[in-house]
Amino acid sequence: MTEYVTRTRPHPGGARGRGRAVPSRTDSGPDALDGHEAAAILEETRGFVDPVLRAAIDSLPGSMRRISLYHFGWEHADGTPAAGNAGKAIRPALVLAAATALGGPAAGTAALPAAAAVELIHNFTLLHDDVMDRDTTRRHRPTAWTVFGDADAVLAGDALHALALGMLAAHPHPASSAAVARLADCVIELCAGQHSDTALEKRGPAEVTLDEVLAMAEAKTGALLGCACALGALYAGAAGEDVEALDAFGRQAGLAFQLIDDVIGIWGDPRHTGKPAGADLAARKKSLPVIAALGSATPAAVELAELYAAPREQGDDVERMTLAVERAGGREWAQEQAADRMARAVSELARAVPDPEAAGGLLSLAEFVTRRSL
Repeated sequence: MTEYVTRTRPHPGGARGRGRAVPSRTDSGPDALDGHEAAAILEETRGFVDPVLRAAIDSLPGSMRRISLYHFGWEHADGTPAAGNAGKAIRPALVLAAATALGGPAAGTAALPAAAAVELIHNFTLLHDDVMDRDTTRRHRPTAWTVFGDADAVLAGDALHALALGMLAAHPHPASSAAVARLADCVIELCAGQHSDTALEKRGPAEVTLDEVLAMAEAKTGALLGCACALGALYAGAAGEDVEALDAFGRQAGLAFQLIDDVIGIWGDPRHTGKPAGADLAARKKSLPVIAALGSATPAAVELAELYAAPREQGDDVERMTLAVERAGGREWAQEQAADRMARAVSELARAVPDPEAAGGLLSLAEFVTRRSL
């Protein structure tokens, strides 16, 4: 049996998948793939999932439908059609790839409602998070709350949440009941993670520990990626231990995702992120690189603590904060942690899918989240 290939740092690469009814590849050899592998999987996933999402959203009452279609990028604020960006579809791709890895193409096809439900839940959280965080841009356009108001954006998110659970409950598949329960539990964990996030923001930087932020990140980000993989396993009829291994795989990949996302939140190019440079620092966000830097006991950590303690003003010296985080080792720590979490994810995946060729799609997607462009 071919061994899994692991890397000490996140960088492009992956292995092959199998099947054709859901995201799959036809390249030969484990080194034949590059960053285009995951991109192709995600593009295929959007092709499978978007029609299901559109049909589901079209079933909503008019007001909720309009806000949701705007949020997904399919309509402008005035209701006219738009060819916008509905996101990368990482979570639904994980559902389909997990089902295919464990049950073949037929399982992937059966899991399509679960893939759409996970994407609805993800967007429910985005609508709510944008309101709570007061983020004004998402996917290179104004956030829903800035266009329609706080209350309407929150209600649209609630509608997407209910739509996701209803879609799973109505699906005549043996795994549907377990999938609904698992997704509902995941939403509770997501809410707990968001509550922890908002609570941490009220505390001083010196009062927040790295373990607390890691636990919050697992709940906010890792939980839904783990749930996505677990749902795919459920729809493939996998054994309980394999479902749990896929959940653990997704959680570790999710932590890697969050670590890199936090790096991008500081050093990302606004042309790629759609947000101002250093937006997380200007907001005094206690992201993982920042907390790691603050705990480094270096002169740069002292400088960063002083900058974070200063009142927020227009024209904050974001550049100084950025350099302080880097000099204190926050960026390097986050990148090394992302690589470590990826290695743990691969180890969990090998428990459930020992054949690296069958696991190829999942490997490519997991690696994709740690090698996004700044």
